[in-house]
Amino acid sequence: MSLVSELESAPAGTARALGEVLDALAYNEAGLVAAVAQEATSREVLMVAWMNRESLERTLEEGYACYYSRSRRTLWRKGETSGHLQRVREVRFDCDGDAVLVLVDQTGPACHTNRPTCFYLQVDGDRVRVTSEPL
Repeated sequence: MSLVSELESAPAGTARALGEVLDALAYNEAGLVAAVAQEATSREVLMVAWMNRESLERTLEEGYACYYSRSRRTLWRKGETSGHLQRVREVRFDCDGDAVLVLVDQTGPACHTNRPTCFYLQVDGDRVRVTSEPL
């Protein structure tokens, strides 16, 4: 039984060492887990990215979201060039240990298109509609 599945049946209040849980995450063949960034106050989903063990550790240590860029094959701090940082309030893992939820205070827009969220394309019947303007 994996540590993550062991915690699945544990009562509220049960705790395990962070390092043990990070070791037990279900990283994919590239050593990554999906990371969902959500605005801590509004609960709006801002973006989905990837994290590896190192980016997770940096996020937790420094308090600002750090992700892994698959295209550049390197770590990147959200907002490092735009200034649109994500201050981390809380990090959670899903029941399967293959996804991370990062609750953040977002500075400025989260999307590289300068929109508040990356999820601005909405299915509307047989069409897809743009729901927000760039800021």
